[in-house]
Amino acid sequence: MTEGKSSIIFQLGLLRNMLLRAMCVLALCFIALTFFQETIYLFVAEPLMKFLPENSSMIATGVASPFLTPLKLSFYAALFLAIPYLIVELWNFISPGLYRNERLLSVSLSAFSIILFYSGMAFAFFLVFPLIFSFFIQSAPSEVAVMTDIAQYLDFIITLLLAFGFAFEMPILILALIWGGLSSRESLSKARPYVIVGCFVIGMLLTPPDVISQTLLAIPTWLLFELGLFLSRFIKK
Repeated sequence: MTEGKSSIIFQLGLLRNMLLRAMCVLALCFIALTFFQETIYLFVAEPLMKFLPENSSMIATGVASPFLTPLKLSFYAALFLAIPYLIVELWNFISPGLYRNERLLSVSLSAFSIILFYSGMAFAFFLVFPLIFSFFIQSAPSEVAVMTDIAQYLDFIITLLLAFGFAFEMPILILALIWGGLSSRESLSKARPYVIVGCFVIGMLLTPPDVISQTLLAIPTWLLFELGLFLSRFIKK
C-alpha cells in the first residue's frame, strides 16, 4: 500500500513538472510574439482585408479591443507554435508505460497528428477563408458598409482554425480506435453512411451558417476518414 502511494505521488510529481515546463514554454513563446503582434494581426487579417471595399476597413467597437485583441491573437499564435513541444512533453510522460513496439507506433502517430493539425489550419486559412469571406462580402446589400469588428473577426477565425485542425485528426482517431481494440475496420466501414452524415452535422455546428464552409469542412473530414480506414490495414490491435 505504501509503495502504491509513493508511486502515485511520484507520477503526480512528474505530471506537475511536465505542466510547469509546458507553461514556461508557452509563456516564453507568448512574450516573444507580443513584440510582433501587429505583424501577426495584419497577416491574419489579410484574407478578409483583400475582399473589403475600398472605403471599408476593420473597426474596434470595444474600448480595450485595440489593445486586447492583438494580445489575444499573440497568445493563440504562441499556443499553435508550442503544440509540437506540448505533444513531446506528453509523450515523455506516457512513454515509460509503453512497450517498445507501442512506443514506435505512438511516435509515428504523434508526428502524423501534428502534421495533420497544421495541415487543417493551413487548409482553412489559405482555401476556406478566401472563399467564405468573398461570399459574405459579395452577398452584402449595396447599401450596407461592410466593417468587421476586430474582436469578432478573431473569434471567428480561431474557431474555424481549431475546427479544421481537429477535424483533420480523423485518421488518428480511426487508427487509435482500431489499435486499442475499441472498434474494427469492418464495423467502421459499415458505419460509413452515418459517418458521412455526422461529418456534415459537425460542419454545420462548427462553421458559420453557409453551405460553402460547411461543405469544405465535411468533405475533407470524410476523405480523412477513408484515409484512416486505408491506413488501418497496417495496424494490429
